[in-house]
Amino acid sequence: MTARELSVGVDVGGTNTDAVVLDGRGGVVAWTKQPTTADVTGGIRAALAAVMRAVGDRRDEVSRVMLGTTHATNAIVRRRDLGRIAVVRLGAPASSQHPSLVGWPSDLRETVLAGSLLAGGGHLVDGYPISPLDPGAVRRFLDGLAGRFDAVAVCGIFGPSFPEQELEVAALVHDHVGVDVPVSLSHEIGPLGLLERENATVLNAALHQVAKDVTSALVTVVDEEGLDASTFFAQNDGTLMALDYAARYPVLSIGSGPANSIRGAARLSGADDAIIVDVGGTTSDLGVLTGGFPRESTLPREIGGVRTNFRMPDLLSLGVGGGSIVDLERGVPLADSVGHRITEEALLFGGATATLTDAAAVGASAVAGRELPPLDRATRTALEGALAIARDRIESAVERMSLGRVGLPLVVVGGGGFLVPDAVPGASEVVRPPRGDVANAVGAAIALAGGRADLMCDVADRAGAVETASRQAVDRAIQAGADPRAVEVVDVLETPVSYSSRPTVKVSVKAAGPLARIDRTNPAALSATEGTR
Repeated sequence: MTARELSVGVDVGGTNTDAVVLDGRGGVVAWTKQPTTADVTGGIRAALAAVMRAVGDRRDEVSRVMLGTTHATNAIVRRRDLGRIAVVRLGAPASSQHPSLVGWPSDLRETVLAGSLLAGGGHLVDGYPISPLDPGAVRRFLDGLAGRFDAVAVCGIFGPSFPEQELEVAALVHDHVGVDVPVSLSHEIGPLGLLERENATVLNAALHQVAKDVTSALVTVVDEEGLDASTFFAQNDGTLMALDYAARYPVLSIGSGPANSIRGAARLSGADDAIIVDVGGTTSDLGVLTGGFPRESTLPREIGGVRTNFRMPDLLSLGVGGGSIVDLERGVPLADSVGHRITEEALLFGGATATLTDAAAVGASAVAGRELPPLDRATRTALEGALAIARDRIESAVERMSLGRVGLPLVVVGGGGFLVPDAVPGASEVVRPPRGDVANAVGAAIALAGGRADLMCDVADRAGAVETASRQAVDRAIQAGADPRAVEVVDVLETPVSYSSRPTVKVSVKAAGPLARIDRTNPAALSATEGTR
């Protein structure tokens, strides 16, 4: 029987869709970069077809396909394909001065909000109920919307610590309007922080159809190639989730691209602690690798103008990429980029638009295997000046991400990595690993399945809270596709809580493990993993 040890990683960026095939030891067997298409699916199809041609007779050894995608982010930013959401907040009369979706851009709020209710329920920090749960108010609210909504988002005050009321409302919704209506619960989406957690929960609910379309597209492309492979999605913290899990929690995929790059850079370079810069065609994304995983942000993240608090890598994005357009009159790089049209529009490829790729080629014998056509002195000077500015911005960003810590290497990946100089102040060395231009796809292919949980507790009960949160995190990692025999807790964070009546601590636990291996000769194993197909 043929060993099925090959894994495929696919990452969809703004300019390119990258794919790699890795063997059981993590070696790169095949790789490709294809232009990202307007419908995104076309780029995935082209990338997967290219690497399958490269592996030839070994295609039957492919057992898994992992995808990182910008579908969710694009839907929010473009205000397209989003569902209409009925929002239920539990906690009346508290929080009445801050209505649901407060602070959202008006066009996005009008697109998403079908109606909102502040109902009885919720808890104080010590677990004491703010008011009794009011099921009747929830039923009347849903009846008043007369079916003019696609999904329901439920957010209780201190829901992550005391989720029982959210679960009761979810059961009520399914009983009242049907089990086919998706319900997003805030304690499954984000940590403490009412408004940001509610925002993330509403976005998750609004993305259900997008997630359904993307998961279906991935399965379709895999089936078109005739691959007998399980499919997974990358999530924000650099781990993976099974397709049914991704369909339920689409908001968890928003930061998957940069997280993939950080994890891929770690594998290709062998570094456990480093600053990573992924230079693409449109932007340069910087992150920090800590113990082999992306360092997470402790601040609320803004997506499409909406503040959220779901887990995201600590990232810094610059408008500096290989396709960045150069203003030849001022000699500066612009925020705009030619994107995937670089092979048509850049000077290096016979086009008429000056880009930072052209600027890098001024002082090099060749970039992308090509040489610049003859340029006048003014154009060359402008390109050189723009490259100097771009490199200065990258160097400043590296210093900012280091947080004053010296001695960390700078690992450079991405197709535009040639924009980074060979020596950067504050970095111990500049490392350019082999196949770094497809590090994002490598990160998707090697990712572990992960889960996490957050709890609030008295300081005296912290040991029990850590145990409970660890069990919940492990269970969620297994739901995401981790092997139950190998999943383990990889991070425990305890944070004191201010302004509480008793000494209180917030416990955050992350668990991760390798994907469960699927025995295709075992019918029981196949049925147990049916949801990942």
